[in-house]
Amino acid sequence: MARERLQKLIARAGMCSRREADRWVSEGRVTVNGRTARLGDKADPETDHVKVDGKRLKRAEPFRYVLLYKPRAVMTTCDDPEERKTVIDLVRPVVKERVFPVGRLDFHSEGLLLLTNDGDLAARVTHPRYGVVREDMVKIRGDLDEGEIQRLRGGTSVDGHFVKPLSAERVRSSAGGTSTWWRVEVTEGRTHEVRQLFFRAGRLVQRLRRSAIGPIKDSSLRSGDFRMLTESEITALRRAA
Repeated sequence: MARERLQKLIARAGMCSRREADRWVSEGRVTVNGRTARLGDKADPETDHVKVDGKRLKRAEPFRYVLLYKPRAVMTTCDDPEERKTVIDLVRPVVKERVFPVGRLDFHSEGLLLLTNDGDLAARVTHPRYGVVREDMVKIRGDLDEGEIQRLRGGTSVDGHFVKPLSAERVRSSAGGTSTWWRVEVTEGRTHEVRQLFFRAGRLVQRLRRSAIGPIKDSSLRSGDFRMLTESEITALRRAA
């Protein structure tokens, strides 16, 4: 078998994304034939002994692509030191492969989330340069005036990075106008990004629901439900990324 970059081998084994694998290599957690690996190193999984944290890299598992409706008050992580429920806990009874969440939905947000062991696709979906659009439905108290709308659409800084929504539009108001729902499209996908955009506009988000990831939508899923992506959905997602 041809030699391949370590981050690709680790991602294909379903351990993490390529970006995360790069970090593991940089931190000295990866060895090849007993030698600490460096960024850019390659290996042949058939003949080389590749280890992560001292454990032999497993053979690549079949790729799995899971679409989950993440409930609120569930962590978008593989494990949680505070032992709160995670998205992996929700799918583990059915999905035996070691999948990981693609991108993040914060603890209080809900909606569609992808989980996979395909590190290549995960990296493309999450990296902003590939432009995969995430659509969020956002509920706020009251309504925004024109000045607040301009601040919302003008962007803000999140974790030292300037972010700006691709679009932001009002979709409906509650009876009496006590609250409004907004459709917001983003490509960055940073944690709390949409909440920070509304905070800059002077409003707190009451509810946030992710309704689409690129071409992937499913209004039939309810909180905690999940299913496998179809072949046509996987193809569409690859094209989008």
